[in-house]
Amino acid sequence: MEYRAFGRTGLEVSAIGFGCWETSGVYGHFDEGEVVAAVQRALDLGINLFDTAEGYGFGQSERILGKALGARRQDAILVTKFGVYDNNGTWSRDSRRETALAAIERSLKALQTDYVDVYLIHWPDSDVPLEETMQAMEKIAQAGKARFVGVSNFRPQQIETCMETRRVDIAQYGYHLFDRRLEREVFGAIEQHGIGLMTYGSLAHGLLTGTFTPETRFGENDWRANGVAFNLPLFTAEVFARNVAVVDDLKPIAARHGKTVAHLALRWVLSNPVVSVALVGFRRPEEVEENVAGLDWSLDQETLDEIEAVFAKHGVDTAPSTWVESQ
Repeated sequence: MEYRAFGRTGLEVSAIGFGCWETSGVYGHFDEGEVVAAVQRALDLGINLFDTAEGYGFGQSERILGKALGARRQDAILVTKFGVYDNNGTWSRDSRRETALAAIERSLKALQTDYVDVYLIHWPDSDVPLEETMQAMEKIAQAGKARFVGVSNFRPQQIETCMETRRVDIAQYGYHLFDRRLEREVFGAIEQHGIGLMTYGSLAHGLLTGTFTPETRFGENDWRANGVAFNLPLFTAEVFARNVAVVDDLKPIAARHGKTVAHLALRWVLSNPVVSVALVGFRRPEEVEENVAGLDWSLDQETLDEIEAVFAKHGVDTAPSTWVESQ
C-alpha cells in the first residue's frame, strides 16, 4: 500500500480511502454483509482511511462502518461529517453550535467509538456564521471527541474565514478526470495552508469503471438518474453517450500498461501531489482488491498527454465555471 502525509496532522493515510457514501442506499440495494467483508478486506490490504457521514443514510452508513470495524477500530483513521439533514423530503443544512455538539454524540454512538480521527462540516451553511461552527468544532476537538477537524465542499474564501477562528486541518472535495474544477478553485488554498486533501468521486461516480454503454439507464432509486453530479451534467442525455465514448477511448491507453480504465482514472487523481487520499466507494471485497491492484504504477508524461488528447478530441470541458454546489 502507498501512504501519504495527511496535511500537517502527522497522520499517514493510505493513498486509497474507503468511501462509505455507497452504503447510504444512494445507488440502490446493497448487501450489508458484503460491505462488512469489504471493510475487513480493505484493512487487510493496508487501507486505513474510512470516510462516512451522518447524512449517509441518516446514520445507516456510520452504523454499518462501526459494526464492520469492530475490534479493529484502532487500525483505522475514521472520518465522519455532520450538517446535512432531511426535512420532510427536502435536503437542508444546519451547522449551528448545538447541532454540531449533538451530532458528534450520535455519530460516536453509531460508529461504536469514543472519538473520530477527523470531523468535518459536510456543506457550508449560509445561515450560520462560520465562527460559530468552528468554535463548536474546536470544543469537540478539545473534548477529545475528534483529533482533527475540517470542511467539505467549502469555497476557498470560506476556508480563509474558518481559519480566523480555528485551523482547518482537512478538506474534502470531488475530483476526477471529468471534473477538475478544484485545480482552478481550491488547490492554491490547500497548498498554502498545508491542508490534508481527500477527494471523492475518483471514478466519476461509476462512469470511469468502464462498464457503462450509451444504453445504460439508472434506476429510479439511483441518484445518477437525474443526470447531474455536483452541479456537473455528467449523465444527462445530451452528454452521456459522448462521455461513454471518452471512457472507451481511454481503455486502450490503460490496456497498454496492463491496467483497466478504472486504474488509469485512480492513478490520475493520485498523480497530483496535492491529493492525500483518493476515496473510492466499495460494496464488495473483490472491488477493494481490484482497485488496490491499480496502485503499483505511475503515469508518465506521454500517458498524461494521451489522456488530455482524448478529452480534447471529444470537446469535454473538464473545468466549467460552476461551483460544486448541488443543493
